[in-house]
Order: sequence, then structure tokens, then C-alpha cells
Amino acid sequence: MTIHIGAKPGEIAETVLLPGDPYRAKWAAETFLENPVCINQVRGMLGFTGTWQGNRVTIQGSGMGMPSLSIYVNELIRDYGAKTLIRIGSAGGMAEQVAIRDVVLAMTASTIGNPSRSIFREFNFAPSADWNLLAAAARAAEGKGATTHIGGIYSSDTFYDERPDLNEQMVRHGILAVEMEAAELYTLAARHRVRALAVLTISDHLITGQSLPSKDREQSFGEMVEIALEAVFA
Repeated sequence: MTIHIGAKPGEIAETVLLPGDPYRAKWAAETFLENPVCINQVRGMLGFTGTWQGNRVTIQGSGMGMPSLSIYVNELIRDYGAKTLIRIGSAGGMAEQVAIRDVVLAMTASTIGNPSRSIFREFNFAPSADWNLLAAAARAAEGKGATTHIGGIYSSDTFYDERPDLNEQMVRHGILAVEMEAAELYTLAARHRVRALAVLTISDHLITGQSLPSKDREQSFGEMVEIALEAVFA
């Protein structure tokens, strides 16, 4: 048991999926895992452990933004021995070729600042995904016929952004999508020598203004969960 996770030793698997929303963690566990058991309810940040095709998996909510994710990922790695961590979440499209419901596999995650920035000071660390996970996720997505994009994303520390000039530069330099967690996940994975990946579903688009209705999100997000699981175990 840690400050933010109430699981007992051995209750968390080495493979952890990380949706930001704790209720999405509950939905994913009940939909995709066999015999899921709730192992964390501290502060309402739900976590569940079960099996997928005989393999133990934990699905733990991580909250919104890099500071929140940093808390859970640090404790999952240091106190519970997590070895593979995959963010499964929504993202806003930025590139023209990225459409609603498409899947983005984040090869790199750029950011203005994250909780690890104070460590690097003037050094611009380039956080990236684990190559084997990325390649396996690409194969899984191709096998499902999912429209998939692989490349750089932007992890923002603000939701209500007022920097259109920055967005223009992101698009200019090929950034595919924006979300709020992956850069810190990749940085922590590098620090602790574990594997990490972000598998994202485009739920809205910053340039076109399109958005995915809430009632249609579940099926699209389900595909993302399956890609993440197959990337680890298939």
C-alpha cells in the first residue's frame, strides 16, 4: 500500500494499462478482463486486476495531466514492480491526415514542461516510446484494420490552451495529436528502465473542430484497449 494506491503486495500485475478516467478503467476491466477485482479505490482513482487470455493485467486510472500520472506511475513502478505501462486515452487531432476515431501510436511526446523538467534544467530530454511495444501495437492495429498514425504527439500541461501560434508550429512540424500525459510517462519509463507506450484514440480535432459524440466513444476506445493488450501479449 502506498499513499495513493491501496493495493496489497502482489495485487498489481507487471503489465498496467493507464486510462486517465477511473470510470474508463472500470469499463475496460469489466469489458476485457476475466475475473477483474478492484484493487484500488483511494481518492476514487479506481484500479482493477484480472486476466486477458491467461495473462495478468492491471488497469489503473491515472487522472488528468502529467502531475497526476506521475504520482501513479512512480508508485506503480517503485512500489509494485510494474514493468510495462501503456496509456490508453483520448487525444485531439492536430494534423490534417488524422481523423476522428483514428488511432495514434505516439513514437515521441514533446512538451513545454512536465514534472521531470526540474531534473533536466537546461537540457531538452526527448522522451520516446519503447520500440518493441510500438512495433507490436502497429502490427495489432494493422490486423484490426484500424486507421493508424505513428509519430510525434504533444503533451500539454494546460487543457484550455490560448497559444494558437504554438499550435501552428506543432502542425508545421508534423505533430499528430495533443493530450496531457504521455511525455511524463515516457520520461519515467526511461528513468526506471521499464517499457511504455501511449495508444490514443482521436476524440476531437483542434483544427477542424470536429468531435466524437460521447455515445460513440466506447466502441472506438474498445479497439484501442485491444491494441494495447495485443501489443504486450500477442
